[in-house]
Amino acid sequence: MISYATELNVYNEKVGITMVERRKAKEAAIHLGTHGENYGSWMSNPVFYVVGALLALSVVLAVLSFVVFHIAALGVLFSVAAAALLALLVWITWIRKQYAFGGGGMMERVHKTVLAHLNFDGQGSLLEVGCGSGALSIRAALTWPDAEVTGIDYWGAAYGYGQAMCEKNAASEGVAARCRFQHGDANKLDFPDKSFDAVVSNYVYHNIMGSDKRALLLETLRVLKKGGVFALNDEMKPHMYGNMEAFAQELRDMGYEDVHIIDTAQEAFGSRRRAGMMMLGDSRMLVGRK
Repeated sequence: MISYATELNVYNEKVGITMVERRKAKEAAIHLGTHGENYGSWMSNPVFYVVGALLALSVVLAVLSFVVFHIAALGVLFSVAAAALLALLVWITWIRKQYAFGGGGMMERVHKTVLAHLNFDGQGSLLEVGCGSGALSIRAALTWPDAEVTGIDYWGAAYGYGQAMCEKNAASEGVAARCRFQHGDANKLDFPDKSFDAVVSNYVYHNIMGSDKRALLLETLRVLKKGGVFALNDEMKPHMYGNMEAFAQELRDMGYEDVHIIDTAQEAFGSRRRAGMMMLGDSRMLVGRK
C-alpha cells in the first residue's frame, strides 16, 4: 500500500516537472529584437573599423610600392599584410553576425543559458552588473513579470552602448516600468549590502582591466540578500581567475549554498572549439545561493 507521503512526493515531483516545463516553454517564447530594438554586438565597433582602416591602408601602400615607388619587396610585404587583415576582417564580420540577434543569435542563446541556471522565483529585485544594451535585463524582466530589474554599466565608448539605448529597448519590449538603468562601476557598486534578491552578469569582468576578478565577484555578491541567487558568467581564463573550483569551495566554506561552475562554452556554444572561435573558449559561470 502506497503511503500518503509517497503519493504526495510523487505529486510534487509531477507538479515540479510541469512548472519547469512551463517555465522553459515561456522562456523559449521570448524573442528579443523583433520590434526594431538595437542590442548591438559583443564584437565592438572600434575593432571592426580599425581593422577595416588598416586593410585599406595596406592596400594603398601595396599599390604605391608596386606602381609608384617600384619597390617590389615592400609591395609584397604590404600585400601579405593586406591579405592577413582581410582574413581577420572576414573572421570579425562572421563573429559579429553569429552574435547578432538578427543573425546567428548567440547573444540570445547565452542569455537564455544564464537565466536558465538562475534559481530565482521571480519575486523581488534583480541586478545585472554590466548591462550593455540592456538585453539580459530585459529578458529577465520578461521571464519574471513580478520582478524589478536594475541594470548598471560603466558604458565606455568601445561598444556604443548607453543608458538611453537600454531605456529605449526596454520601452519597446514593454518592460520599461520594471527596468531601471544607471551608470555604475563593478569595482564598487553603489548599493548597500544585501540589496537584491538575485544578481547576474555576463562577459563583463574580464573587460575590466587591472582588476582582481575574484574581488569583482565578491563585490557583486556583497549586494545580494541572504538566500538570494546568482549566475555570473564570464570568460574565466585561468591567468585572470585562477582556480575557480577552489574559489567555489571558498564560497561554500563561507556559507554559500548550491555553488558550482557551469561550462557555458560547452552548453551555450555547443563546444569549446566553437566558443574559442568566438574568443570565448574559457566561458564559465559561477552559480549558487547566498
